[in-house]
Amino acid sequence: MLQRVALLLLLLASSRAFAVETMRIAMDDPGDEVRVSGRGLGFGPDAEDGSFVPIGTGQATVRRRGGRLEINGAPAVGEAVRFRGGLESSDAGGPGNEPLKAGSSQVRGDVVVRLYRNSLQLINVIPLEDYLAAVLGSEMPVSFPLEALKAQAIAARTYALQKKLDSYGAAFHMGSSVLHQVYGGVNREDPKTRAAVEATRGEVLTYDLAPIEAYFHASCGGHTESGQDALQRNLPYLQPVACPCGKLPASRWSATLSEGELRKALKASPDGMRVTGRTSTRRVTRVTLSDGTLVDGVQFRRKLGYMRLKSLDFDVTSSSKGYVFTGRGFGHGAGLCQWGAKAFADQGRTYREILSHYYPGAEFQQLY
Repeated sequence: MLQRVALLLLLLASSRAFAVETMRIAMDDPGDEVRVSGRGLGFGPDAEDGSFVPIGTGQATVRRRGGRLEINGAPAVGEAVRFRGGLESSDAGGPGNEPLKAGSSQVRGDVVVRLYRNSLQLINVIPLEDYLAAVLGSEMPVSFPLEALKAQAIAARTYALQKKLDSYGAAFHMGSSVLHQVYGGVNREDPKTRAAVEATRGEVLTYDLAPIEAYFHASCGGHTESGQDALQRNLPYLQPVACPCGKLPASRWSATLSEGELRKALKASPDGMRVTGRTSTRRVTRVTLSDGTLVDGVQFRRKLGYMRLKSLDFDVTSSSKGYVFTGRGFGHGAGLCQWGAKAFADQGRTYREILSHYYPGAEFQQLY
């Protein structure tokens, strides 16, 4: 724990030296060629204090040629090149603030193109607060109350910093998909997400002085799950708590799968299938098939599909059309419940009250 705290202090000292905390986010795999464009475009080494050479055309095509990089047909030095916009623009808000188009994404900050395995990899080096404004627009409806968006902003900031600590020294800290936090770039920003991020700037949740693993999900269905049962993470601040989202229509779902669909997904007959294990919050831990095969609940959901089986809090019955799954919630159920945060905000709860409810024992810290 002391090592993690020391590392956090090192990261913060580094961010103050460069005036801003940044994240390195892995984007889509572009294959062997990618185009980067933007106003005032320049390129240089993958370093915070590197010198950038302007590209007059405002666009660059990067190719992988025989294990080396080419920029607009000319060989590049090293295994990675970094692009930055706004180098020649007085109204761009400073170098790095001018949005760049990289492949199919438009992002703020810098874009790194590097050799990766047998193709190229795109990495967005972006100020943390800019990153969060796009994450909020990707992870939570912007129509939600501002206090709910603030709660999500702190959870997302904390989650990002914790992942950065875990991956310190790596080429990137996180991906951009649901496996980490969904990040959709500039197009997912909104004035409300910007306001929520700015209102909570630098604020995170900690436990024993280190950022917590601030997991979150769409809806818990009325009761969150422990970190141990949901994620195999036995953490004191991820404990089951009651949630008002259980009364909302958004927390209820059903799915009907035919016998053929189940047979294909499970590679076994579903006849006689039954739930034979649940957690204290009723989430399924084990399903027994007709031949006696035991299927772990998490694997069962993965095999059937996360969008079909939206959570593990479900009941199953057979019908003439197949099997009917009736469930509550959407996601793993641990940590912040987004629809619950909305319900609490509608009741007049503040973002701090919301977060204290979903992460009991965690403390608020102003890091910068």
